[in-house]
Amino acid sequence: MLDDAALRQVTAALLATPRALDAAATALPRTSGLYAWWAAPSVLASLPGPANSVDPERRLLYLGKATRLRTRITGNHLRHSGGSTRRRTLAGLLMPAEGYRTTWTDRVILVPDDEQRLTGWMHRHLTLTWAEHPDPVPLEAALISSLSPPLNLDGARHGPARDRVQEARNTYYASAGPRSAKA
Repeated sequence: MLDDAALRQVTAALLATPRALDAAATALPRTSGLYAWWAAPSVLASLPGPANSVDPERRLLYLGKATRLRTRITGNHLRHSGGSTRRRTLAGLLMPAEGYRTTWTDRVILVPDDEQRLTGWMHRHLTLTWAEHPDPVPLEAALISSLSPPLNLDGARHGPARDRVQEARNTYYASAGPRSAKA
């Protein structure tokens, strides 16, 4: 059963003032919880998201859960595409403008130089909020349903933004070519 008080508390923390990624990386707790990625409306402008309640110049792009917030953000989302669906989605959305290149390992990943370029792009354009919670799974589904972050596909409403994100993911995965040609 979903705890309404916990949902309100987590929502308030996620809708608080987003932090720059450098500052967030050192402040992130090592505990479980939820996190939200924010950007200016001009960043990925074709994907509308709700405005931040404290900083209306930022809008929500993605919401996720983690058993260890610091590891999830700094070890996956800010480091390598192999461990982050959100990172792969961003790369797919930005491929036309940024020219990111991919290759096969056991999955499609960005080439090392482009991993670094994407991380730089993220530091320039994205900010972060988070909330600690011992059981983030039920809260994540409720928050995705109520806040509608455009980069989330699971639990998202169908529509043009969701279609655009799915198309970007497909573009990313197809960009490395057939697996047999790379093996």
